Amino acid sequence: MTKTITVSAPAKINRFLHIVGQRSDGYHLLQTVFQLISLEDVIVLTSTSNPEITRIDGPAEIPPEADLVVKAAKLLQTATKTKLGCSIQLQKNIPMGAGLGGGSSDAASVLWGLNELWDTQLTRRDLMALGLELGADVPFFLLGKNAFAEGVGEILQPVSLPATEFLLIYPGVNIPTIEVFKSPNLTRNHPAVTMSDFIESTHMDQFGSNDCESVVTQKYKEVAEAISWLKERVPQSNPRMSGSGSSVFATVETNLAKQLLNQLPQRWNGFVVRGLNSHPSYNPIS
Repeated sequence: MTKTITVSAPAKINRFLHIVGQRSDGYHLLQTVFQLISLEDVIVLTSTSNPEITRIDGPAEIPPEADLVVKAAKLLQTATKTKLGCSIQLQKNIPMGAGLGGGSSDAASVLWGLNELWDTQLTRRDLMALGLELGADVPFFLLGKNAFAEGVGEILQPVSLPATEFLLIYPGVNIPTIEVFKSPNLTRNHPAVTMSDFIESTHMDQFGSNDCESVVTQKYKEVAEAISWLKERVPQSNPRMSGSGSSVFATVETNLAKQLLNQLPQRWNGFVVRGLNSHPSYNPIS
């Protein structure tokens, strides 16, 4: 019998992002706090009795075979040896190449949703291990909680964050992560911090920095302009870039954020979002 499940795939922002080293295989070691936010993609999964994996709706610029949602479904199918398949409808709301983790979140939600739909009975830890094969951010989205992250992003400690509203700006440029991390100008020796350093800081919004930001703003003037625009209008907000860019955000009270949203240059996309405490499709699997 055909079954269908709808799952959310929320975006994330990096409250700070420090590059503290680099492994011999080239992967960078980081420290960050991942914050779930209310901007989200929506995925509809329908099981099929045949093993075919089909994406029937998704971003036209990404071929289905290259889409992480398809790769996630095939990975779970192979790992569990299920004979079932599925169709995938992906409604994209999170800008791509924006440092918001949209692709990773989509992959995580497919793993979680198909684990339920196919009744493959993997634990959250199992799913997180599989997710790491798809991308360093995927385990965070499967954890389903805000987290202090280390390693390549897979060493996670849940962290409680106060309710916060953000004005998020996507300045219309897609920035390849690999380009940023290959830059010779990227800081790779930021002094390590602890989760306690962040939690006990007087102003979390002022804590740390994003080590990718200087690399990106030197090459992409649109990102630098978005940061300057926020600084001029909300001087105390300490706007910063999320991930490897290109989106930038600042803590802004909701009414003011809505006013500023109406003032955004037409070439940019803006969102008023709130921080989430947990994944909107979070479930009690252990």
